[in-house]
Amino acid sequence: MTTQSHPSSTQQQAREIDPDRLDELLGRIIGDLGGTISAGLVVIGDELGIYAAMRGGEPVSTEELAQRTDTSPVYLSPWLANQAAGGYIEYDRETGLWSMTPEQEAALADPDSPAFFTGSMQLALAALRDVPTIEDRFRSGQGFGWHEHDGLLFTGTERFFRPGYAANLVDSWLPAMEGMIAKLDQGTDVIDVGCGHGASTILMAQHFPRSRFVGIDYHEGSIVVARRRAEEAGVTDSVTFEVGDAADLPARAAGLVTMFDCLHDMGDPDGAARAVRRCLADDGTFMLVEPMAGDHIEDNLHPIGRVFYGASTLVCTPSSLAQPGQRALGPQAGPAVLTSLLEDAGFSRVRVATTTPVNLVIEARP
Repeated sequence: MTTQSHPSSTQQQAREIDPDRLDELLGRIIGDLGGTISAGLVVIGDELGIYAAMRGGEPVSTEELAQRTDTSPVYLSPWLANQAAGGYIEYDRETGLWSMTPEQEAALADPDSPAFFTGSMQLALAALRDVPTIEDRFRSGQGFGWHEHDGLLFTGTERFFRPGYAANLVDSWLPAMEGMIAKLDQGTDVIDVGCGHGASTILMAQHFPRSRFVGIDYHEGSIVVARRRAEEAGVTDSVTFEVGDAADLPARAAGLVTMFDCLHDMGDPDGAARAVRRCLADDGTFMLVEPMAGDHIEDNLHPIGRVFYGASTLVCTPSSLAQPGQRALGPQAGPAVLTSLLEDAGFSRVRVATTTPVNLVIEARP
């Protein structure tokens, strides 16, 4: 039997602490602490309509804002101070009034803005609610399925990703696919795999009424919401949603298959890619959108990479480990891994078609 050695107390004491580096580290930790607590306050501000009530730039007092939002000024006062301390709203020390800049409104108060970020806080708060369960999975190595998470995660995910889809999908990503806009305008069959609440599916259907769209997701609760969203958007004539597994796609001779930010969550992404290949027509296209990542860990050690690695730990890896295959790609797979996976699945032409600071968009063709 072998034993693991640990540094002795003498060895530990021999390593001197650099006061400046310690202060820098503690500053980052304090910033993270404030950000973590403030995530819950952002969700409260969104749910109670406080940000919405501040839109327009006109300064407002705590009491007036409390009246507008039917909230208690006793609670609202520290909430406002927290938001101002974080730079999320403005405080005028001369008048004691609060306001929002156009940039703050775009990020926190306008759900149609490409910069809208409130959904990310819902997503984060939901993931944190499951921390005790994920801690247990660290010990057991077992998975924790997407469907098992707190329900706020599903809504937060929809609200987090939808602005990016609205800003990029029709104007940038689809045009980057060779000949795709003309094909969609003429009418083709589109399969949106891992559609969630259907934001991407519905967005495409609204812009390409001659094409036919099917959204597929294994999570029945999300499909129920997606069907409701389609009715609200008035696209039920061209959109249907089905409960199904990515590895079991039927042969449909589809002109386009899409996956948005979901392949890395799958237990068997290789099998899903092979299913997409079988599902496509000979001249079809697979558009894969994944989180932006480099091929090596050191390429991703920056603020966005930190977010994605955190999401991988709390959501993506547990989801994959709960499914057959358990490959656990994580959202930082990188273009080399994804290209190899697609080529192994039978795609002969694979390329990075376009990128954003947070998205990697790959085109794969038979």
